[in-house]
Amino acid sequence: MDYRVGFCQYKPELFEVDKNLERLEKMLSGVEADLIVLPELAATGYVINTREELERVAEDVKSGRTVEMFRVLAEKNDTSYIVGFAEREDDRIYNSAFMVNPNGELYIYRKTHLFNREKNIFNPGESGFFVKPAKGGVRVGMMVCFDWIFPESARTLNIQGAEIICHPANLVLPWCQQAMITRSIENRIFTVTANRTGTEKNGEIEMGFTGQSQITDPSGKVIKRLDETEETVWVETINPEKAKDKWVTEYNHLLKDRRKELYSE
Repeated sequence: MDYRVGFCQYKPELFEVDKNLERLEKMLSGVEADLIVLPELAATGYVINTREELERVAEDVKSGRTVEMFRVLAEKNDTSYIVGFAEREDDRIYNSAFMVNPNGELYIYRKTHLFNREKNIFNPGESGFFVKPAKGGVRVGMMVCFDWIFPESARTLNIQGAEIICHPANLVLPWCQQAMITRSIENRIFTVTANRTGTEKNGEIEMGFTGQSQITDPSGKVIKRLDETEETVWVETINPEKAKDKWVTEYNHLLKDRRKELYSE
């Protein structure tokens, strides 16, 4: 089964939601794919210092500009999109990602493991990890940025039957891209990490982002990795069926050989 998966790597402008969405729409125009992953907080930027700043750019799922634009794009381009955004629900704000399919289906994942100063402004996610069908029925799981450092994130999605792990990110630590190779190997699964580029400053806080968005296969092969600065949309053709084969040797099955009674928390 040929399936076209990709990512968008770019440098958003802090707080410039309309400008960022306009640019993303142009970048994605004419790109043929089945599934494309975009970065964490794709339209807002990342270095948000206060809850008040966050409240100004957070969006309700039912009326938010980001969800609405990608709902239209999904139908127009016949593509599933996974996009990181600041989600408002009543008085709570989550670092979330949504998947929207061409038929209008919408699924929301709320970041489980908040990173560093995110704990000062976001509410911790409680959606839990789950797997849903993207375009063509391919089974997809979402995790956001710092979720990568917890092996349980990817393993939970694997146990639930994910074929592709989609990973919107704003990475600043130097280890994630290599670690995602391990996540692919230990789960025999495809992963798509969509990271941002550039540096961003807000007041005294400045952060640099590592780029290097990538797609890995169930053997840990890096199918494609960008450099630290490229701004582009990249699409590769994979066969998601390969992620259903959990045999490591003819005697060893990745999931059936687990000895849960000997593991501890």
